[in-house]
Amino acid sequence: MTAHRKSSGETAANFARRHIGPSARDVTAMLETVGAKSVDALMAETLPSSIRQAAPLDLGKPLSETEAIAHMAELARQNQVFTSLIGQGYSGTILPAVIQRNILENPAWYTAYTPYQPEISQGRLEALFNFQTMICDLTGLDVANASLLDEATAAAEAMALAERHSKVEAKAFFVDKDVHPQTLAVMRTRAEPLGWTLVVGDPLTDLDKADVLGALLQYPGTSGALRDLRPAIAALKAKGALAIVAADLLALTLIASPGELGADIAVGSAQRFGVPMGYGGPHAAYMAVRDALKRSLPGRIVGLSVDSRGAPAYRLALQTREQHIRREKATSNICTAQVLLAVIAAMYATYHGPEGLTQIARTVHRRTAVLAAGLRKLGFAPDSDTFFDTLSVDAGAKRTEIVARAAAEKINLGVGDASLRIALDETTTPATVEAVWRAFGGTLAYAELDATTREALPDDLKRTTTFLTHPVFHAHRSETEMLRYMRKLSDRDLALDRAMIPLGSCTMKLNATTEMMSLTWPEFGNLHPFAPREQAAGYHALFARLEKWLCDITGYDAISLQPNSGAQGEYAGLLAIRAYHAARGESHRKICLIPSSAHGTNPASAAMVGMDVVVVACEKNGDVDVNDLRAKAEQHSNDLAAVMITYPSTHGVFEEHIKEICDIVHGHGGQVYLDGANLNAQVGLSRPGDYGADVSHLNLHKTFCIPHGGGGPGMGPIGVKAHLAPFLPGHPATQADAPVGPVSAAPFGSASILTISYIYILMMGGEGLKRATEIAILNANYIAARLDAHFPVLYKNEKGRVAHECIVDPRPLKTTSGVTVDDIAKRLIDYGFHAPTMSFPVPGTLMIEPTESESKAELDRFCDAMIAIRKEIAEVEAGRFKIEASPLRHAPHTVHDIADDDWKRAYARSEGCFPDGVSRTDKYWCPVGRVDNVYGDRNLVCSCPPVSDYAEAAE
Repeated sequence: MTAHRKSSGETAANFARRHIGPSARDVTAMLETVGAKSVDALMAETLPSSIRQAAPLDLGKPLSETEAIAHMAELARQNQVFTSLIGQGYSGTILPAVIQRNILENPAWYTAYTPYQPEISQGRLEALFNFQTMICDLTGLDVANASLLDEATAAAEAMALAERHSKVEAKAFFVDKDVHPQTLAVMRTRAEPLGWTLVVGDPLTDLDKADVLGALLQYPGTSGALRDLRPAIAALKAKGALAIVAADLLALTLIASPGELGADIAVGSAQRFGVPMGYGGPHAAYMAVRDALKRSLPGRIVGLSVDSRGAPAYRLALQTREQHIRREKATSNICTAQVLLAVIAAMYATYHGPEGLTQIARTVHRRTAVLAAGLRKLGFAPDSDTFFDTLSVDAGAKRTEIVARAAAEKINLGVGDASLRIALDETTTPATVEAVWRAFGGTLAYAELDATTREALPDDLKRTTTFLTHPVFHAHRSETEMLRYMRKLSDRDLALDRAMIPLGSCTMKLNATTEMMSLTWPEFGNLHPFAPREQAAGYHALFARLEKWLCDITGYDAISLQPNSGAQGEYAGLLAIRAYHAARGESHRKICLIPSSAHGTNPASAAMVGMDVVVVACEKNGDVDVNDLRAKAEQHSNDLAAVMITYPSTHGVFEEHIKEICDIVHGHGGQVYLDGANLNAQVGLSRPGDYGADVSHLNLHKTFCIPHGGGGPGMGPIGVKAHLAPFLPGHPATQADAPVGPVSAAPFGSASILTISYIYILMMGGEGLKRATEIAILNANYIAARLDAHFPVLYKNEKGRVAHECIVDPRPLKTTSGVTVDDIAKRLIDYGFHAPTMSFPVPGTLMIEPTESESKAELDRFCDAMIAIRKEIAEVEAGRFKIEASPLRHAPHTVHDIADDDWKRAYARSEGCFPDGVSRTDKYWCPVGRVDNVYGDRNLVCSCPPVSDYAEAAE
């Protein structure tokens, strides 16, 4: 790394000081409150001495913000941005600047959390509702989810859905040979542990004789061929099998929808709707299903319900489908979405509208048709006469020189086994087409061929149905209107840019502006994930250093950056354990021990890799029952595969027996999977790889500052000890015969957002990261100390300390007052706060995690609000009014309440709307009252109603 001269007055330590909320004076005052002599003394009372790392964390000298930006510019210059016509599910696109600046680069959108509290999430919920409507309209199906991780994993989820609903008993699944290669590879990974067989072939000739439960058909194919899939779908339905179509959204503006073809499920990517390729992600995938399958749809669905006044209100629907609740009975381990990217894609469609999208599609297709005409003239006829935007050509002996000439033009072509692929997109110009012709050895003029070329869409596949008829897709054509619409939606939400979000196990910390800046640079954003490696030298330098840092931080020996969510990381880690046992001739090891307090994704992930879950009991103090663990490890000794444990535990304490737990499992031949959700309490203080863990996933969107983005994106790389390193996930683009296949579509997952974590570590350094951990623990203990007399802290260690989060217990108050955890959560909105994590891991409790980024002033504001709420509960207990008549049950209060001309409640308007300590000037008003969840699930509405339902049609 090149050294940089510091700018005047700026030192590297400044960033850590700005990232960490409490000042030195605050720390002194907080230590006094918690009763600790020093930060070091508090750490000694919080962590077992047996796991403390001895050597300081040395990650190199931290850079200042100015130096870090200069360093990122150097890395960016090492990347070469060619025009990538590779296709394979990734396209160049133009992100409208108004959306880039006001969504992707706007902390009001990227610092928001998953909309589990709908009253303060109406803006992003409406944007996601628009996304679902867009997907339903374009696919011609009834219900869509609010996004999945990528097209390949969406296809795998669809295969699992088909397996559950198919009337065919065979555990075989058909995959179109013209599917994207990375999709096929991920599906192979998913199918093998569950004993499902994949049959790959031509759906138009091979499907009749295949005994399969369902099929995935690519539309158009990865080769570009546009085929009528109706005969294949009819053959599937005749068997009682399910038809899944992986469809290009832009193409669907011109060609018949999957629903019209008879498909049961449609999947795909929304990447080309304005989302940069980013060397692989993050991108929003979609899944849509016919109505009969809606209650099995994986992921999150936004539904329309009503609030306490009967007004329309959005919410997450059917939440009991989530793995958090269903655990080993879950049908998916999904714990996230790609919300920020789905919002961008929805805004792209909102801005362009159906006419604009159709025009973009027609232009792309037109240029592809002209390209094909020129190639025919040069003696290279495309393999298919019908196509949308992609051509495949058999170049024969000239293939190598064509690829070389294209590279000289700074163009990447798709190189298949027997042909070259050319995929055009929104960014393609006539000059690009002419450059491709030159690569094929000819000099032709675009304008001359354009005049005589006909389109290549078959008449019987042309779209005749309307889409995006809802007024929202017609009302925002000007930048002025678009800007105001996005501002209006963001004003309805509460994100980290407004207030602390004290969610336990979610680590909602600062996403610093400097960390975000390089994300949208074209040198990082515009690279195709399958571009030649030498064009991504800057990325690979970043990957190598980030992997080294993460190994140093965790004590592991190797890292895979591929998993693009925490749940994907869990899955990849368990696949590594499974493959390790198999390589040693112990495939029978399938028992996975999981404590009863574990996050719901743990048992769900174990089930997905074919393991059998055995639940381990927990003690009354929340710790794992070591005796029960020992007994069950002995009982299943011959078949023990792994234990999955979260550390610090989900109840917010560093358990003293972690090394003993690891030793017990290792003694019976098992491996230790340590969930990395709570790594923010360990960085610089302890290393999982040192005290016995074999593998962990690392939530970069928690500990290492990738924004949550309203519920996604995320990244969940895994770290492993050396013996598991051979079993990290491979990828067909980088490793032909890896023992374990890919878990994500792109080799390095959502590569572009790795820049965020990289810059964070670059500017914090080892000392800064350790200090961040210490202050996160101090902040949590400070909250515990302030609240314990009002809401007892449920779990502490033997010395009375919590880790980086604490669980407060209001359950006894339900008996004395009738108040519920929901009442407290909704009343916190009136005080301007997002609620802590509700009812996890203990039903009826609140789990609070402040992170290191929150100042003492903000912590005090939160504690004051909680204490004030306790006083309100006391008034109910004292009989001032019943809980049903209290501000707690009517919360949250809205502007409709303060403007109510018929106020007849038992408390004053000002008491409800402006509780003690809340600024009248800066008050946050949520747009709706308490949302009725039961009504929403009984009356499921998950997309905008048709335009005919509106009194006035859009113009």
